[in-house]
Amino acid sequence: MKEEIKQQAAAILESDRLAVTRGITRIENEREGWDDLLSSLYPHTGKAYRIGVTGPPGAGKSTITQKLIGYYREKGKKVAVIAVDPTSPFTGGAILGDRVRMQSESMNEGVFIRSMATRGSLGGLNTKAQDVADLLDAAGFDIVIMETVGVGQSELDVANAADTTVVVLVPESGDSIQAMKSGLMEIADLFVMNKSDRDGADQAVSALKTILTMRITHAEGEWYPDVIRTVGTSGEGIDTLAERVEGHYQFMLQHNFFEPRRAHREKERVRELTEALLHRSFWTEKRNELLEEMVPRIVARDISPQQAARSLAADDITISS
Repeated sequence: MKEEIKQQAAAILESDRLAVTRGITRIENEREGWDDLLSSLYPHTGKAYRIGVTGPPGAGKSTITQKLIGYYREKGKKVAVIAVDPTSPFTGGAILGDRVRMQSESMNEGVFIRSMATRGSLGGLNTKAQDVADLLDAAGFDIVIMETVGVGQSELDVANAADTTVVVLVPESGDSIQAMKSGLMEIADLFVMNKSDRDGADQAVSALKTILTMRITHAEGEWYPDVIRTVGTSGEGIDTLAERVEGHYQFMLQHNFFEPRRAHREKERVRELTEALLHRSFWTEKRNELLEEMVPRIVARDISPQQAARSLAADDITISS
């Protein structure tokens, strides 16, 4: 197996698309040797810039992503996309396929698109998306875009995995207020008001800027998130968006935020992986059996949940009568 992993890693470093595809599958499904593969590739990472694209469903995130692919390809950049989709209740896979949404780009030699389901995995979506991003980074992609459906925890996870997080909104349905309530305000480095050719766009942009004005302290060295108007279908505003992504990167470099941000990301990643490994090793067959035995006693108020938990956490996993 070690020789197989070594060969697969070497092929990935040579940007072999088949090896990249198979490597991601190995990592996603945690097949034998997946962690050794990542360990082999990790010294070759750190060059790709990671952009998170999130926001409410229907905001046009996939269209914005598609246009960004075109922009970066024109600049000679190799672009990879991790499209984080809802998990199918039947297959456990991603319902929305990358080729359905970005078929024209997926055939480009300098573009690689992979759908990724939000099913549970070691360390959760945050670490798993970063694992796949590491592989794509090592494979020589300059830009890695992580696009999420923007539902629940996945949007926060993708933000934690990105260098720059772009939150896409639309004028309808009071999305600017929804963003404030859902926590998107805290994770956004840039806002995009997509479909800004529609009625109500001016009011939505003004409302969002007002909210930002109240939230930002305007302290020296603090990044102020821009609100960029786009029309995804026509590509209007995409150049400005990409330029502001670069502006955010330069701002972080100038204020010495970039490396600490990445260091914090890796610290949290290790924390999540460690907790997941401990969780997996903790719930042995013996502990699961003891828990089943404890439940009737807890229900009967013979012991408390706290007593049960302390007993399960103890090395001898016993409980007094």
